[in-house]
Amino acid sequence: MTNSVRMTERRLRARLADGSLVGLWRLDQARSSVKLSTKGMWGLATVNGVFAEVTGEGVLSDGGRIGGHITVVTVSVDTRNTKRDAHLRSADFLHSEAHPHIVFTAERITPAGDQATVAGTLQIFGHPRPITFPATITASGDDEVGIEAEIQVDRSDFGQASTQMGMVSKKSTVTVSAVFVRH
Repeated sequence: MTNSVRMTERRLRARLADGSLVGLWRLDQARSSVKLSTKGMWGLATVNGVFAEVTGEGVLSDGGRIGGHITVVTVSVDTRNTKRDAHLRSADFLHSEAHPHIVFTAERITPAGDQATVAGTLQIFGHPRPITFPATITASGDDEVGIEAEIQVDRSDFGQASTQMGMVSKKSTVTVSAVFVRH
């Protein structure tokens, strides 16, 4: 985002209170990304990937109530290795055929210092789990808001068993860079 301003707790609370952020917000797919990083080869190598298809929207109503979602299309995972991508889409990992989406539903954003705490539900493999994480929120004028977060996800929390001989870590880091524009 060009000329974006970091939303401190005081600034975010003021913008929530004055209603300047009220409305429908849509994810700008061209400027947003969801990246995945996990340890493979018994922790000796890091596998990085990006999900090419991500959608989302949010609604901010009077009184500061927030709701929204980000949806990731699991078959869109890209690690720049065709064979590995096919394996990631298989039942061993993302099981894209049975579970085509990973969905985060935001339920609350609470300003806290120079960040915000985001709370909601993350659904992977059809298993919804509550999740809370810190995020940095920025704004560029009244029509563009950015959210940056790094989230630790343990696949076993969502019902996925360990992989072949523990070769790949069950824990992954998901990095979200989401730009929402007023619609």
